Amino acid sequence: MIHSSSATVRIPARVTKGLVHKHDSAQVLLTGLVRTGADAFVINADWSNLSGTTWAGDGRPDVAGLLTETIRQAFPLLSHAGYDVPFGHHLLWEQYRYALGLPALLGGGVSGRPDLHVRCHDIVRRRGRVSGLSLDITVVRDGELLATAHTRFNIQPPAIYQRLRGERGDAATMLELARSRPLPPPASRGSEEFKDALLSPTDAPDTWLLRVDTHHPVYFDHPSDHAPGILLLEAAKQAAHSMRHPRAGTTEAMETVFHRYVELDAPCRVDAQPLPDDQQGRARFLVTMHQDERLCFTALVSVINSHAR
Repeated sequence: MIHSSSATVRIPARVTKGLVHKHDSAQVLLTGLVRTGADAFVINADWSNLSGTTWAGDGRPDVAGLLTETIRQAFPLLSHAGYDVPFGHHLLWEQYRYALGLPALLGGGVSGRPDLHVRCHDIVRRRGRVSGLSLDITVVRDGELLATAHTRFNIQPPAIYQRLRGERGDAATMLELARSRPLPPPASRGSEEFKDALLSPTDAPDTWLLRVDTHHPVYFDHPSDHAPGILLLEAAKQAAHSMRHPRAGTTEAMETVFHRYVELDAPCRVDAQPLPDDQQGRARFLVTMHQDERLCFTALVSVINSHAR
């Protein structure tokens, strides 16, 4: 393990699937971690072999999804290898925002070996262990800026997590309940592949039901007792793209807040509405998700016309 130090220290072993909380080793996107300061790191990623994955797309790579999954994998890697968080602890998203460097991403494609330069701050410790982290992340490939991101997550020991979650904290039970309910049909727009559609149409305009396929190989690579955060982020992007709006194009930035869990045993409503353009002239959409009339998730999605650049 790496311990706090101002010296540059490298993990001696390769990044294994357990370090990024994946069961399928083919989905591991990170290859190395170097500590460059007390709370500063460089994480190496590998996008050179994405064939057959959700992020490869069908001739039109999902750059936002790939970036987000790469950053998501950095959470457990930093927690376990950088801050000695024990395996079995739960990492829970609180907020996440990103902005893409689309010229570099679209010009170079989703390939190569980018580096994530990470600064950790606002670190909360309880009983000697890290229980909360904020990360500022800059993603660079061959000297070109691919993205910037900020996120915060908290870490809960198993006993506390189970006490807070109660009966809904058992992944096997929740997955069984979810699979006992019919999977709603996919919306006609919003994803490149039928299997990746996360929205189901309703009679109301710009309103959908969240479509949670618990057999999906990426979102449910391992058992979960609630809808994973990366699924909610992708659903928000699909909602913005599915709106009847002349400029619902490429997602360039997103700001999100995770208010509470989206449970697997109840329907979740997804609503989207257009907002005034931002100062950069990007179209903006507010996407919200409610379950049992309680707000679970909010996303401000900024998009540009696919042919604008």
